[in-house]
Amino acid sequence: MMKKLRHVVMFGFTEETTPEQIDEIVRRFAALKDLIAGIESFEWGANVSPEGLGQGLSHCFLATFASDADRDAYLPHPDHVAFADFVKPHVAKVTVLDYWAQER
Repeated sequence: MMKKLRHVVMFGFTEETTPEQIDEIVRRFAALKDLIAGIESFEWGANVSPEGLGQGLSHCFLATFASDADRDAYLPHPDHVAFADFVKPHVAKVTVLDYWAQER
């Protein structure tokens, strides 16, 4: 099996952020897959956990890369930077975690 690098981003939005603005953020984040070479796949979803442990994070985004180099090219890419600048005023909390997927 070929290992995959997962890039997990979780957002908690400000109280002022509207559902329409969240929809636009999701649209722009998903569009990065077509704008930036190296993103193999992208998925997202809103938190539906009944456990109450989200700590203010409401949306999760997962981008998959084949290598550190692909991820490292994505981070400073002008389209990614423009997205980050766009989303910044709407985000109260953000967590980012990267990991190499392991299977058994």
